[in-house]
Amino acid sequence: MNAISIRRAREADVAVIVAMLADDALGRAREDASLPLAQPYLNAFAAIDRDPNQLLAVADGDGVIGTLQITFLAGLSQRGAWCGQIEAVRVASSRRGEGLGQRLLEWAIDKCRERGCRVVQLTTNKSRTDAHRFYERLGFKASHIGYKLEL
Repeated sequence: MNAISIRRAREADVAVIVAMLADDALGRAREDASLPLAQPYLNAFAAIDRDPNQLLAVADGDGVIGTLQITFLAGLSQRGAWCGQIEAVRVASSRRGEGLGQRLLEWAIDKCRERGCRVVQLTTNKSRTDAHRFYERLGFKASHIGYKLEL
């Protein structure tokens, strides 16, 4: 197995990222990983890639095997603190259990520190109990209740 590196995603990675997002019951209900990839995914990637407060990253080891996205949020609360919002954390199903998720999260937390964030936060679906245990093991606290409104 080749060494694993974590890097900024490229447009050529988008189809694999979408496939990872669709690789469970929740994801299958909301994603379309069929090829050719739907244009809105490529449009979203272009917007993310040009925004300096967005970082879509992939773990690369014999191909893309993990991903996450960080949004850097400026805010007035906590004395004007920056916050790193981590979303869409996925590891390829064939590579789960190797510690890659922890490596991705630690990398993301380091990126947030480098950007001066004082808080790192994430959300996860209530049904993802394994993910809840994973995040808590890494030191995250379930301190808030989140709400979403689909439009």
